[in-house]
Amino acid sequence: MSLRGSEDAAARAAAADGVAADVAAGNAAGAPAAEAVATGAPAPAAAGGAVAPAADAAPVPLSLPLDRAALATLRAGDACTLTGPLYTLRDAGHMRLLAEMDTRGTDELPYGLAGQTIFYAGPTPASAGRPFGAIGPTTASRMDFAAPRLYRAGVAATLGKGVRSDAVRAACRETGSVYFIAVGGAAAYLAKCVVSEQVVAYPDLGTEALRRIEVKDFPVFVGIDVTGACVYDEVGR
Repeated sequence: MSLRGSEDAAARAAAADGVAADVAAGNAAGAPAAEAVATGAPAPAAAGGAVAPAADAAPVPLSLPLDRAALATLRAGDACTLTGPLYTLRDAGHMRLLAEMDTRGTDELPYGLAGQTIFYAGPTPASAGRPFGAIGPTTASRMDFAAPRLYRAGVAATLGKGVRSDAVRAACRETGSVYFIAVGGAAAYLAKCVVSEQVVAYPDLGTEALRRIEVKDFPVFVGIDVTGACVYDEVGR
């Protein structure tokens, strides 16, 4: 499965990126779209009624922490599944992390974040016997102020939704890192992929605390690859 290389790919990307709008309009298409990424099944209708047809390849399974050699093989638009540890952090947590690095006078990453993947998410409390009731991607551009520095400090990947800045693309190209996108509007479905969670730092930030979560077969697309190529260039912004 991929978002690149054909009109079919553009339709699938439109389905994934249009889910948030669908949900806001009362069409709960998010979970089916996310499940399609994970299984290779046809995606549901996108905003405006476009249907993304079945893709021609299964998602690429990736183990976390990510191997730089494996990252180098990925291309913008590739569908993947993530298994292993992710670290959740959003706006307030990023400001706290950068301030802590400034105070220490170093760009060495604390809390074992070197080589890890940061997921831009603020999960809800535990529900239905799972660590979270819901966990979905935050608009990634809100973290563009911090991402280039964190990539250069050693973060291997970030995960969110939406378009990133040119500075983020340049940092991915410079450091051999990637940006993953997750389907919006599928937070309850994505919570089913979370096995465990632990607060690592900034507990006073509540949902925006730095957390280490274990995921299994978490569905994503490659938004920006190690060459700096961006899937939104193919499907439109």
